[in-house]
Formats: sequence, C-alpha cells, structure tokens
Amino acid sequence: MAKRVLIVDDAIFMRNMIKDIFSGSGFQVVGEAANGLEAVEKYKELKPDLTTMDIVMPFKSGIEATREIIKADQKAVIVMCSALGQESLVMEAIEAGASDFIVKPFKSEDVLSVVKKVLGEA
Repeated sequence: MAKRVLIVDDAIFMRNMIKDIFSGSGFQVVGEAANGLEAVEKYKELKPDLTTMDIVMPFKSGIEATREIIKADQKAVIVMCSALGQESLVMEAIEAGASDFIVKPFKSEDVLSVVKKVLGEA
C-alpha cells in the first residue's frame, strides 16, 4: 500500500513541486496545508505516514506545529524543509521531534533518499 503524505508549505509552488515528486514515486498525497495551524489540524484528521514541513510559515511555525504533532502522536514522521542558512532552525526542529530535513532548493532524488531513510526503507 502506498505511503500517505501530508505536505505543509506556505508557498503553493513548493507544495506542487513536492507533490509532483511524491506522486511520481508511488506515494499518495492525502493532504496539503499552508501554515502550521492547518498542519496540526490536517495531521490529526488524516494521520499520514509522513509529513513534509516548511519551517517559516504564518500563524504557527513549522517548529511549533512539529512540537504539537509529536505531542499528539510520538510516532509521527516529519521531515523539515528549510532554505539554506536556516541551520539553527533545523536543529531546533530536530529537537522538537522532526525525523530529518531537506534543504531547498532540492532535487527529487535527495527528497526521496531522505524519505526512504526516515521510513526505514533505505
């Protein structure tokens, strides 16, 4: 059965790019969210196998949303998406419970290798 993915990013073009990577690789994109508040709601509603999470977003940051999701579900698998130069935020995200991270701009093979690793398929 295809792994179910929730994509969280405030930029629609990034969500579409990530969606294309997953859809083309046999994953099922079950939902999208444009900010941290939506991310927490959608996670609880959809219970995806994997969530990609932007760090800097309106209303609630990816780090805050990650903390909240991990508090609700300690088995949640969250991969942070960060821009270059956000290393300190990435470390904070890992401490908050994120499984790993990918750096924008990214190539599809980089995304898939990180995803396979965190899902235990590498």
